[in-house]
Amino acid sequence: MLKIALAFLLLLSVSAKAQQPQLKSGLANFIKQNIIYPPYSLNNCIQGTVNIGFKLNAKGEVTDAKTTKGFGIDLDDEALRLIKLTDKKWIVPKGFDTTSLVVVPVNFALKGYNCELKSANEIALAIKTYKDEEALIEVVTNFYRQKEKGIFQSDDEAKVLRIKADLGINDDYLDDVINTGFKKLKQGDRQGACEDFNFVKYMGSKKADQMLAKYCN
Repeated sequence: MLKIALAFLLLLSVSAKAQQPQLKSGLANFIKQNIIYPPYSLNNCIQGTVNIGFKLNAKGEVTDAKTTKGFGIDLDDEALRLIKLTDKKWIVPKGFDTTSLVVVPVNFALKGYNCELKSANEIALAIKTYKDEEALIEVVTNFYRQKEKGIFQSDDEAKVLRIKADLGINDDYLDDVINTGFKKLKQGDRQGACEDFNFVKYMGSKKADQMLAKYCN
């Protein structure tokens, strides 16, 4: 069974005696209920801490959210997504300095995937591979965005198809992306879901077209 350990700490640029913002359901509980462990990191036993910095206004709205420390891979994206998902769910005490930075270190840890068998070098290589593949994925998405505009070279499509094959981007892969999008919809994360559906579209597939028309227009 997969177990995900998550650690959280609010680091605020205010006095230690000052009353701090609180998430209505509790931050740790909220993230535990909503986390979708990123598949690449899950499959490659990539774990660790991602720091997300953001600001809160008096209404409990999250603004200026960004990764302040991470891996440059899908763990960063999920940590940022989860913090954005807390928008309007914070109780902000009167007098709280809304210009102060809130930093949430989100610790991703896996148990039950034999991750103890992975060496540090293997994990470092997996992180590098992810970043290399991101560059190739950008080549694919740029091609299909240009094709949508009618600006493309037909010879380039054969190259793009080879890149997709090398990356393992097939129907099963895209189905998994769509399923993840539906999970995000159930959480109320329409933006995250539409990003997933658009990813499928710009992989040259029509699989997500109905979802884009229904949820993302």
